[in-house]
Amino acid sequence: MAEEQSFQEKTEKATPRRRQKAREEGKVAKSMELNSALIIVLGVTSIFLLGPTLSTQLRTMMTFTMANAPSIAGQDATFTKSFTDAMLNYFTVVGPIFAIMVVLGLTTNIAQVGFRISTKALEPKFDKLNIVNGLKRLVSLRSLVTLVRDTTKLLIVGVIGFYAIKAEFESFFLLPDMTVTQIAVTMGKMALVIALKIGAAMLVLAALDYAYQRYEFEKSIKMSKQDIKDEMKHTEGSPEVKSRVRQIQRDMARNRMMGDVPDADVVITNPTHLAVALKYDPEVSGAPMVLAKGERLIAQKIKEIAYAHDIPVIEDKPLARALFKVCEVGQAIPANMYRAVAEVLAYVYRLKGKAVN
Repeated sequence: MAEEQSFQEKTEKATPRRRQKAREEGKVAKSMELNSALIIVLGVTSIFLLGPTLSTQLRTMMTFTMANAPSIAGQDATFTKSFTDAMLNYFTVVGPIFAIMVVLGLTTNIAQVGFRISTKALEPKFDKLNIVNGLKRLVSLRSLVTLVRDTTKLLIVGVIGFYAIKAEFESFFLLPDMTVTQIAVTMGKMALVIALKIGAAMLVLAALDYAYQRYEFEKSIKMSKQDIKDEMKHTEGSPEVKSRVRQIQRDMARNRMMGDVPDADVVITNPTHLAVALKYDPEVSGAPMVLAKGERLIAQKIKEIAYAHDIPVIEDKPLARALFKVCEVGQAIPANMYRAVAEVLAYVYRLKGKAVN
């Protein structure tokens, strides 16, 4: 049976529970290419925008250091302070760039898979140390597809990078006639243009990769019909257990109902197939209440209890059928039955010598 289940084709979409379990295990659809592409594009743009400030700070720091180099010695107490101040100035400029990179990385990951910390993904899995399984993964169809995909991406990025650099060749011939500052600005712009072109290509590839990762993820968590049945059994219980629980609940409700029969004022019967026990208490309800009802064996049991407690049993086939069909245990009878039931109760009260309220 286990072998038969293992060979069942997984054709069904994953249930919410299966998705949640995969998520807890750290299995999600995520493209690392998307992270890299966004960091390259937005990171390079950030560096370019902060470049003037960065270069000014660095130039100021280097000018100060060079101008005061003769007076700064290793044993001078001011050297430590000068070095510390220089590093603080440097990291003050570079810090925002690193912060932007961190925010970009976190935002991209959260946008893809949401925010969740899973420790199961960090747990050691010793089955991955199995050499045979490792070789199977190495020569599998999935590894071949990954190799072809990565090679294709590398070629595409390489070709785009080549043409992006080739387009800037004319600018290289102008560099000898420029000042150092102009060279730095020109090189910075060239680097930005080249990086943006490569980054744009990587973004397109990353979007395709993310779609592929989604496809692979959905495929990996698919379930067979037997898997879904097993999950339903696990979460809701087997049909046999649920049936047994319902039976116990019915028995408990029936026992409570039978326990209320001695409080009834009258039992109306069919006479052999149906029985409905009624009670009228003006202080509790404005209409007679159904304490119990049943058919066949239960009807017989209700009548037996009624006889044992000297409760009148009245035969009225139409009224018994109507009460059994319309009324539920614990509910008051509907208004259209007031008259018929009142006549029965009046008769019962006369038998008992009880005044009718």
